[in-house]
Amino acid sequence: MVKSLDDTTENKILGAARKVFWEKGMAGARMQDIADQAGINKALLHYYYRSKEKLFEVIFREASSLFFMKIAGIIESDIPLFAKIESFCGEYIAMLSQNPYLPLFVLNEANKQPYRFKQRFWKNRENLFERFARDIMMEIENKKIRPLKPAHLFMNMVSMCVFPFIAKPIWMMSSGMKEDEFIHFLEERKKIVPEFIICSIKK
Repeated sequence: MVKSLDDTTENKILGAARKVFWEKGMAGARMQDIADQAGINKALLHYYYRSKEKLFEVIFREASSLFFMKIAGIIESDIPLFAKIESFCGEYIAMLSQNPYLPLFVLNEANKQPYRFKQRFWKNRENLFERFARDIMMEIENKKIRPLKPAHLFMNMVSMCVFPFIAKPIWMMSSGMKEDEFIHFLEERKKIVPEFIICSIKK
């Protein structure tokens, strides 16, 4: 259990942990790296967070909660479907750009304990996919988009946003793309992905 700590020390530790985890990943991060980044000694860090895994869980929950709150807000909004697709893709890519290791950790957590994962992040919310599926079916009935299964559209949106982050090491190695070029590439995808998806379903 994490012991009580003052706000200044907590902010230093969590800020340092975010930076180290998102730069090096869970496997590459060391408690000494986090202590050095926070400007505290390793013994003090271990006093509050006994292991790297416990500290990572705090950072993971914080980032995941923020991420799912944003996505849920978009899906549950009353904006038109095309605007919803644009907002979803833009926010998804922006959040993953700030937390590039999040997709794999989210998948791992969801696969290990799916019910607990749902309760932690969805709580009492309506199933988001069902809400999104209703929006799609309504636009099909209004003849604004061509007939399609909502599951395929939702999966296309998620996979096109997530894949660049999962495939980043292989892509950069094979393409020769540099880090600053990859960042620019992601900015482009905020516009290109929703445009591609909307064009593929529009009547």
